[in-house]
Amino acid sequence: MSLASQALPLVGVAVGAMVSLVVSALNERTRWRRQQSVRWDERRLNAYAEYAHSVKDLSNRYRGLAIARGLTTGPTPLELTDAVLEELAAAETHRSALAEALWLLGDVDSNTAAVKLNHALWHLEWLARGIPTTGIATWPEAFLEFRKAREDFLKAARCDLGVRGSQITHDVPWPSPWRPLNNTGAGRP
Repeated sequence: MSLASQALPLVGVAVGAMVSLVVSALNERTRWRRQQSVRWDERRLNAYAEYAHSVKDLSNRYRGLAIARGLTTGPTPLELTDAVLEELAAAETHRSALAEALWLLGDVDSNTAAVKLNHALWHLEWLARGIPTTGIATWPEAFLEFRKAREDFLKAARCDLGVRGSQITHDVPWPSPWRPLNNTGAGRP
């Protein structure tokens, strides 16, 4: 038996081992990347959801203040007391802390939409608290601006998370035809 015929099986085994090693390494790398992607997707989802919830909570509180000031109608007026101011400050601090996770985990479009949402939320706050602002804006105008900014944020977050479809809901007329006769609850978020 010649040296070449003895070496060929050894070379075949060595090449097979190398190919097996490379394929195993690539599979392991792909699995690790998939795990990391899922891990960060979950964190981004939580960051987006918690932030959106805190913004909605604040907007509902500001709406209560606006009801108490007669800027809009609704069932739950909220008087501007020292205790309420403390609660609002704590809720705003919480919202601001949640925004930090967005800056770390969100993409540019989602973060930009979050900044616009912050501005719309603060506009609601200023109107609800009677803080003078530039320009002329009524509560309904500011609230529509807020709802649009919130929808834009949710759309950007969905896109970043890879959720299919650019539309969140189909258009639904508001106010609804079944609203109360005394208009209580109109403009509800």
